[in-house]
Amino acid sequence: MLFSDLRNEQIRQTIDAEQVFSGYRSARGELDTRFAGSMSWKSIAGGTYLYRKVHGASRSLGPKSPETEQIYESFQSGRTRQRDLVRGLATRLDEMAPVNRALGIGRVPLVSARVLRQLDGSGLLGRAIHVVGTNALYAYERMAGIRIDSGLVATGDVDLLLDARRTLKIAAPGLSSEGLLGLLRKADTSFSLMGRRSFRAVNRDGFMVDLIKPSPRDRLTDADRASLGGDDDLHAVEIEGLAWLVNSPKQRVVVIDDRGYPLIMAVPDPRAFALHKAWLAGREDRELGKRQRDAAQAKLVAGMVAERLPHLRFDADDLSALPVALRRAAANLRSEPDDGEDGRLEPGW
Repeated sequence: MLFSDLRNEQIRQTIDAEQVFSGYRSARGELDTRFAGSMSWKSIAGGTYLYRKVHGASRSLGPKSPETEQIYESFQSGRTRQRDLVRGLATRLDEMAPVNRALGIGRVPLVSARVLRQLDGSGLLGRAIHVVGTNALYAYERMAGIRIDSGLVATGDVDLLLDARRTLKIAAPGLSSEGLLGLLRKADTSFSLMGRRSFRAVNRDGFMVDLIKPSPRDRLTDADRASLGGDDDLHAVEIEGLAWLVNSPKQRVVVIDDRGYPLIMAVPDPRAFALHKAWLAGREDRELGKRQRDAAQAKLVAGMVAERLPHLRFDADDLSALPVALRRAAANLRSEPDDGEDGRLEPGW
């Protein structure tokens, strides 16, 4: 059996964790924007002025007056309340984490989760970068309310799809000159490039992060960005067929890592994933073992969409960017019927 239903307690705990996480993200976002920096009084030339300092830059809000005193009091009291709220929600997530682990709903590998949190915090995730490959299955299983067989999601790497069309100033205005590698090192300091201008970074445990992008339509005229930083950053490798994933609808899904903490994962539409995997499985120049895994994942996701996400139709207009022949191949993507004999008859003594 390629996937199984979640138990009622797993569903309930997942929903509760998502709600608390949503509250935390909202509260933390307000704390980091509305109450960013500090506010203080300064004596200048015999007068007292209210100053607001954010990211090292200070500006005057005016001389001391009933109005500026009210601004100051509102900022200080509001920030205190907001910090208390964020602190309480963070504690609640800490309390829920061991329960999430015990119920088996923590699925995303820890390194992947830490990398994605850095990408999310930078503003890149869901804009210039999406998760593709095996790790995307964690988002699809959450969308369908199922648990995918561990053999189909086991992986020691994460593939990041770069949408090189996006302007970096819009996608991630605060990205440092270290680019993607700098973000990876915030997640794990041991990440390093596998060669100069490589598309791959690896950490001390052998976990790899690959940066990939579609092949351009015209190599003579197209000059899409391949890196988010300089020469010492990852440089995306061009791979045929990825344009279908770049141009497909996207999903942002709350998933839970294997320590029990929620995070955001941004992925291409599961229909596009299934069709792309089926296309890969049919390529004779691809390694046989990978083709077999591609075929299994294609059937899994297509069957999951048909059974659990019937509102996502393969003939819908939102997939019009995909080739017609590729979309028609969906009719052949059906998992064999489950005879119900796959489950273990004994606990894992």
